Amino acid sequence: MLEARPAPMVLSLVSLCAREVVSDHSSSPNWLRWVPRELYRPLLEASFAGCRPLTVGELVQRWPERTLRVGGRRKRGQTAPNRLCIQGLLLAVVRGLSDARSSLHVLDLGGLQGDEGGMGDPMGGWSLTVALCTMVVQARAGTRRAQKKEGDRERKRFSVLERERDPKRERGLRKRGKELNGDEASGNGERTGPPGPPGEEELNTGVRRRMEIDRKRETAVTGLGGSKKEAEEKEVDSDVLVHVRADLFVNARSWERVRTALSASGPLKLQCRYLRVEEISVSSIRTLLDLLPRTGLLGIDVRYSSLGVAGLAELLPLLSNFPALSSLRLHYCNLDFRRDLAGQEEALRNLSQGLTHLRELRRLSLTALRLPGQLRVLLSSLPQPLEILELPYLSLSPADLAYLSCSHHVSTLQQLDLSENRLDEHTLPSVCRLLSQASSSLQHLCLSGCGLTDGLLGLLLPSLGGCFALKSLALALNPLSMAGLMDLMRMAVRMPSLRQLLYPTPLEDYQPGLPDLPSSAQLLDWPLDESTDISMTSCQLNRVLKDSGRSDLFLTCDLLNYDKDLVE
Repeated sequence: MLEARPAPMVLSLVSLCAREVVSDHSSSPNWLRWVPRELYRPLLEASFAGCRPLTVGELVQRWPERTLRVGGRRKRGQTAPNRLCIQGLLLAVVRGLSDARSSLHVLDLGGLQGDEGGMGDPMGGWSLTVALCTMVVQARAGTRRAQKKEGDRERKRFSVLERERDPKRERGLRKRGKELNGDEASGNGERTGPPGPPGEEELNTGVRRRMEIDRKRETAVTGLGGSKKEAEEKEVDSDVLVHVRADLFVNARSWERVRTALSASGPLKLQCRYLRVEEISVSSIRTLLDLLPRTGLLGIDVRYSSLGVAGLAELLPLLSNFPALSSLRLHYCNLDFRRDLAGQEEALRNLSQGLTHLRELRRLSLTALRLPGQLRVLLSSLPQPLEILELPYLSLSPADLAYLSCSHHVSTLQQLDLSENRLDEHTLPSVCRLLSQASSSLQHLCLSGCGLTDGLLGLLLPSLGGCFALKSLALALNPLSMAGLMDLMRMAVRMPSLRQLLYPTPLEDYQPGLPDLPSSAQLLDWPLDESTDISMTSCQLNRVLKDSGRSDLFLTCDLLNYDKDLVE
């Protein structure tokens, strides 16, 4: 495998000094009080890089700005923050709620999670979701304990005041009684009624005050034309000290904890940017969507849940309540469409109608949903053209590909994934037409496992070469010989925008016994021939790359570690 890697990032002087400062935690009391707000960010990044959870906590607890963003896209070779550092950050956020030095109002952790068990012990999506929910619930419990203590102190102070007032009240009543008796004896004063209960006027005043507050609140709701629920949400938000934005990963084990955190009212409010759910029922997903704040949700990813066509049609109207939703991904959700089952046609119409309300949708991913021949029904319902379309393992029919090549989405597509959809001489003309229509916009293309032979690839290469905006191309697990691979390589070096090429292992590198037209599963499992020098493939590709003068094209046959998002 040949890899052309970029030069390592050069650290700035500020970053180098920050790493030196945080390297010795025992010295932090000497410099923390003198740090200007402009240096908090470099010091925090240095603490993450050096795995200094205590320093992370001390910086976050007194964060001087209203917003703290941790996460986002990482550069090549950059790992996610250490698990201990994230735990230290979350604990510091809770401590900072009672720290007058903290100005934090928004904590943005979108894109923070790494892979569970990955290099450097990052915190995965599920672990981060559980930790965030625990933080929200603990902050709420801490606030209640503090309020209970304050209430106990108030009651004690009130009891002391009442005990002090009782003797004074008795003396005042005796004095007033003597004055009244004196007036009756002299006959000079008017008769006055008995005094009312002490504090009655103040009590009436308090009741009237509460009634006025309630009346003003109702007037504000009706006057602004908003619903009572919206007003209640705004009132709850007014008590929130820190808004926590993150990507949530929910499955059967974390469902109850997420539900509790989203239902909790307290100093921390959990907001979701991208929601990923796995192996939970349609009713649980409905409950989750009802609890999520309406603003801020950008995408939802449903995996390994038996939705069915009817279940998805039931969820789509709820998704229309999120105005910023731009991404919908459905993976292995058992949308097996069969015309011989009663109600399937109606469910498909409901599904199509529900898609019409997703007005901001720009990304649609449908993996292994088994809806052959129904692509027109789904995609024609969308009001806006898509920018990202992923259709792996979808058993696309010739009619599906023919529709896609002339649909209103094709001219705006930036990413297209047709992997594991078998292509042949009947469907290839539609794919060529699709590539020609998308040549000016398409940046990432995946045709892995599509059964492309040397002959089919030869027919496809002219259309591929015309995609002058293409940055990454994935063609793994296709039965190409070394001659076909060299043709692909010579075309790739002539594409100036191409930065990554995932190429298939040539058939000559496998052990004997492969069928004439092996499937992608056979190519994945078949052992390589140890008697041949596999590095010869890299050497030949390297020679083509060197002769072309291209040093910016990254070549790999490593399917598991391939990541198109690393293209700058």
